[in-house]
Amino acid sequence: MNRTRALLFWSFLLSIVTGFSQVRDSIADIQVEPPAAPMEASAEVKKDSSETLKKVKLDGISAVVGDYVILDSDVEKALIDLRNQGASTEDITHCSLLGKLMEDRLYAHQAVQDSILVSDDEVNATSDRQLQQLVQQVGSMEKVLDFYKKETVEDFREELYNINKLRMLSERMQQKIVGDIEVTPEEVRQFFNRIPEDERPVFGAELEISQIVKQPEIPEVEKQRVIDKLNEIKADVEDNDAKFSVKAILYSQDPGSKPKGGFYSMTRQTPFVKEFKDVAFSLREGEISEPFETAFGYHIIYIEKVRGQERDLRHILIQPEVPQKAIEEAKTELDSIRKHIIEGKYTFAEAALNFSDEKETKFDGGLLRNPTNFDSRFELTKMDPTLYNQVRNLKDNEISYPLLEADPRGGPPKYKILKVTNRYDEHVADFARDYLKIQELALREKQFKAIKKWMDEHIEDTYVSVNGDNKGCDFANNWVKE
Repeated sequence: MNRTRALLFWSFLLSIVTGFSQVRDSIADIQVEPPAAPMEASAEVKKDSSETLKKVKLDGISAVVGDYVILDSDVEKALIDLRNQGASTEDITHCSLLGKLMEDRLYAHQAVQDSILVSDDEVNATSDRQLQQLVQQVGSMEKVLDFYKKETVEDFREELYNINKLRMLSERMQQKIVGDIEVTPEEVRQFFNRIPEDERPVFGAELEISQIVKQPEIPEVEKQRVIDKLNEIKADVEDNDAKFSVKAILYSQDPGSKPKGGFYSMTRQTPFVKEFKDVAFSLREGEISEPFETAFGYHIIYIEKVRGQERDLRHILIQPEVPQKAIEEAKTELDSIRKHIIEGKYTFAEAALNFSDEKETKFDGGLLRNPTNFDSRFELTKMDPTLYNQVRNLKDNEISYPLLEADPRGGPPKYKILKVTNRYDEHVADFARDYLKIQELALREKQFKAIKKWMDEHIEDTYVSVNGDNKGCDFANNWVKE
């Protein structure tokens, strides 16, 4: 293996995370279950007669995996949608794309066999959030329907439901396969030592970044105004039989649930903040919580139905208003902190510890952690574009002026100052220096092998039929069962 091929291999390995890589995500997001007629055709495929094979050919079926049918049009649509999303399709062939679609169907098929459940409420909640985000991005529901060539909202919701149901089944099956896989330090060492020196991966230029954050202070009188409003809504529902769902539509500031009357269906695994889940799971069916605070603002929760470990709930979020004066005071305070650091009154790390409002970073000198692996380094080519633009012109030991940043979670805006605390040039992997990255590669190789073994076993045990036109494909898996 020459160095170019080795670099390509490591690039490929880095992209494998049990079905959650960018390409797989893109494919998962565009898969659509076929309509009823082709499903009837799949039942005939199992008769294994020449008459059936002709019918399959007529219906334009590329492949059948278990109970799932993949139409020729599904493969073409996947390719078109990847292009529309801006993904490079130069190296994506019809055969490789069909292979990915078949993998996802096999995961979903086996998930059903293993009784891995995805509730309709959970799927619908995901679809509703996606639809809301699309409307916010393009401006109106009409534009969304026009872009996706759908006649009605119901048609689009049905397609989103099918997409998300299959994707969620597939992801949970993959997580079941690799969820408990770990690598020991010795396995990491052996993995690294097996790589010839001239084939070791090259890691790009990286930065370590620290920040100090100031949140504008919300006056107590404004917090109390919000709490009083939520208590008023709670009393109206409890004492006057007002509809909680109507109140949510009128007053809630949560864009994801407001159009649905504040509705969410959740389990302990649903990715909501801890404070929200703690309150939701402390209530009985029919109860309404007292107002409580999270990073998003103040909430009340109404438990509509309890189903085992699932909760159907409605909630109302109201965010306190941040006075402009408080925003300006936060900027002024950061200006002063920046000046004192430059004058040597205290170091950046000391200032972060004593003055930063960000609990996640202040006790580590303001050091940011990469959300992908919790390492302190950010590779320039993979950095979040917003963060990259904030630090790309900073020189060594230079501190940025205060930057105003919106909270992506919907909370109040914040000011921050940034400093590049370390720079690392592009370099060949070093075991001590790059242990976390090497550990990640070793884990992914182990996951990849587990996935490959699982695929081989379940392809053998599952009904698979590949259309004659596609049997010549050089699939990564033995779909043709030769």
